[in-house]
Amino acid sequence: MSTLRIALCQLNVSVGDLVGNTKRICEALESAESNGADLAIFPELVVTGYPPEDLLFEPAFLQSATFALDEVVSHTGSCVAVIGCVDAGDLLYNAAVVAHKGQVKGVWRKELLPNYGVFDERRWFATGDGSTPLFVIAGVRVGVTICEDAWSPEGPVVRQGRQGAELVISLNASPYRRDVLDEREDMLKDRALEGACAIAYVNLVGGQDELIFDGASMVLDSHGEIVGRSPQFRESLEIVEVEVVTKTQPKEFASGEMIITTSRRTEFDDAYRPQCQPRLSRPSEVYEALVLATGDYVRKNGFSEVGVGLSGGIDSALVAAIATDALGPDHVHGVAMPSRYSSAGSLKDAADLAERFGIDFRTIGIEQAHQAFLDLLAPSFKGLPQNLAEENVQARVRGTLMMGLSNKLNWLILTTGNKSETSVGYATLYGDMAGGFAVIKDVPKLLVYELCEYRNELAGHDIIPRAILDKPPSAELRPDQRDDDTLPGYAILDPILEGYIEYAKTIDELVAEGFDPDVVRRVFDLVDGAEYKRRQAPPGPRVTHRAFGKDRRMPIVNGFRASRQPIGKVQ
Repeated sequence: MSTLRIALCQLNVSVGDLVGNTKRICEALESAESNGADLAIFPELVVTGYPPEDLLFEPAFLQSATFALDEVVSHTGSCVAVIGCVDAGDLLYNAAVVAHKGQVKGVWRKELLPNYGVFDERRWFATGDGSTPLFVIAGVRVGVTICEDAWSPEGPVVRQGRQGAELVISLNASPYRRDVLDEREDMLKDRALEGACAIAYVNLVGGQDELIFDGASMVLDSHGEIVGRSPQFRESLEIVEVEVVTKTQPKEFASGEMIITTSRRTEFDDAYRPQCQPRLSRPSEVYEALVLATGDYVRKNGFSEVGVGLSGGIDSALVAAIATDALGPDHVHGVAMPSRYSSAGSLKDAADLAERFGIDFRTIGIEQAHQAFLDLLAPSFKGLPQNLAEENVQARVRGTLMMGLSNKLNWLILTTGNKSETSVGYATLYGDMAGGFAVIKDVPKLLVYELCEYRNELAGHDIIPRAILDKPPSAELRPDQRDDDTLPGYAILDPILEGYIEYAKTIDELVAEGFDPDVVRRVFDLVDGAEYKRRQAPPGPRVTHRAFGKDRRMPIVNGFRASRQPIGKVQ
C-alpha cells in the first residue's frame, strides 16, 4: 500500500476571464502546496472556463489562453499540478497538462469527445490518441483522463488501470441535472473495479449561461468506495489522503513512465483523513443549483441588482426567493403591475412576500397605459371579437415597464415563466418573456410547488405565504381566469411534457401509460407550435434531463407534427 495526499481543487471560474481564472488557480496551488499535497487536480478547461465555444476560433483568445497556462505552470512547485487547458497547435485539443516545479512534464489529450445533449466538442477539438504514458508521482503510478474518457467501459480509465495505473485522475466539467450524481457515482465505481485502481474525480463548479456545474468532486478507492467528497454547488479545496494499492509494474510500460519526484508523507495525518461531504436531498439540490446559477449569471455579467415582476403568484414568488438567496435582499427589487383584472388578494400577496424576504417593493399600475394601447389599436381591431390580442397587451405593457426600469436603474430582469408554460407557449412574447435571465425556465410547475415548500421548510415558517401556495394558478389577464381553463391540470400536463420533451416518448407510448389520446395530441401540438417563442426567450439554467436551448434544438420552420401522426403508425 502507498499513500498519496491529493488536493481536489474545485473552482468556480468564468469563461474567457483568463486573468481572473489564472489568479484563482494560482491561489489554489499555493494552498495545496502549503497543506503538503503531493498532487493538486483542477477541473477540465479550468484555464479558459467551460465551454469556451467559438472563442476557440479566435486567434487572440488562443494566444492569451496559452500565456495564461504558462503563468500557471510557472507557479507550480513541489506539488504536482494537473490542469485542464486548451492545447493549441496545428490542431486544438481539450487537454490536461501535468506540471511540476515550473515545467510541463506531460500532456493528456482528451480521447473521447462528447457530441450530444449540451456538448459540441467535436466542433472545436481534435481527438487525442491516448499515447501519454503513466506518471509516477510520489511513487504512485498515475494515469490522466478528461471527463467523457471515464464514461466508456473500454475507455482510457480502464485501459490505464490494466496497464499498471494505481490511481487515475479524471478532470471534469460535468453539468448538473437531476439524478446525475447517482449516475456519476455508479459509473466511477464501475471504472474503479474494472481498472482495479483508485480514481480522483474533480469537477467544475458554477453557473455558465444555461449550464450549472455542481462540483461534488470525489475520490474512490480501488474497491469503488468513496473515501472523500467535496461539497455540491460551492467552490472548495479538499485535501484527501488516500491509500493506493501497489501493483506489479507491467514490463511494457516500465520504460515509458514519466517519473516525478516529490516529498511525500507515508503516514496518515489526522487532519487529512478522508472525509465525505454529505449529499443534498433532491429538492435542496435543485434549489441550490438555481441559486448558484442565478448568482453567477448576474455577477459574471457585471450586474449587482435584479428586478422581478411580482404578480402574487407562485412562480414569481419562487424566483424572488432564489434571487434573494443568490444576491441578498438589498439587491432584489420586486415590482407589482396591477391591471383592471388583478385581484386585491394577489397585490396583497405580492407585498406580503416582499416584506417577508426584506426586498424592495414598488407598485406601478398599468391601467392608464393599458387603455391607451387599446385606444390606439381600436380602429384596427374594430368589428373583431376580443381574444388573446387584448389580453396580451397587458403583459406587453408590463414587459416594457420592466425593461424601462432595467435601462434606467441597471437591473437585470429575471423572468418568471416555468418549464410547463414555456413548453406549451403559455407566455407572452415581448411581455412576461421580456428579460435577461429565465430562472425557472427548466422547472416544471409541480416542481415549482415542491421547491416553494422546501424553501418554507428551510426557513422554518411560511416565508412564501401560504395564500400564494394555495391559490389556483392564474395569469389574471381576463375576469376569473385560471390556468386550467386553457391547459390540462398540471398533474396531467407535467408527466406528458416530461415524456415528450425529456424522453422523446411517442403518443402511443403515453396513451399506453393511461393518458387520454386527445389530451396528448393537444399537448404535443402546443409544444411543437411554440418553438418560435422559445427561440426568442432569455437563457435559463438547466436542471432536468433535457432542457430547451443547448439540449433540445428543434427547427422553427417544421412540417412534421408528432400530434398529427396516426396512433399505432410509425411516427
